[in-house]
Amino acid sequence: MKDNNLISCWLKLWCPFQFLEQKYGYYHCKDCNIRWESAYVWCVQGTNKVYFKQFCRTCQKSYNPYRVEAITCQSCKQTRCSCSIKLRHIDPKRPHRQDLCGRCKGKRLSCDSTFSFKYII
Repeated sequence: MKDNNLISCWLKLWCPFQFLEQKYGYYHCKDCNIRWESAYVWCVQGTNKVYFKQFCRTCQKSYNPYRVEAITCQSCKQTRCSCSIKLRHIDPKRPHRQDLCGRCKGKRLSCDSTFSFKYII
C-alpha cells in the first residue's frame, strides 16, 4: 500500500499534467429547478472527477453533474464498439451550448469542434 502512495506522489511531481476523457453527465440546478444532460463532461482519466463545470442557462450558476457515466453504445452497451450503427448518448443534431460549457466558454474552439477523447491539461 505504501508503494502505491509513493508512486502516486512521484507521478504528481514528475507528470504535472492529466489526461481528460469525455463522459456523459446529469445536472440539476437547485435554484431554478432545471435539469439537463450533457455529453460534454470532462473527467480526469479513469475517474468520475469532473474537471470543468457547466452553467445553468437561467441563473448562470456553475454546477458539477450529480451523476456521471461513460458514453456508451446503446446497442451493445460498450464504450468502444464495432457496431455498424452506433446508437450513443450523443445526439449529433443537437448543438453544443458553448456559452454554458466551462471548458469552452470564452474560447474560440468549442468542445464539439475539437478532436475528442483525451486532452492534456
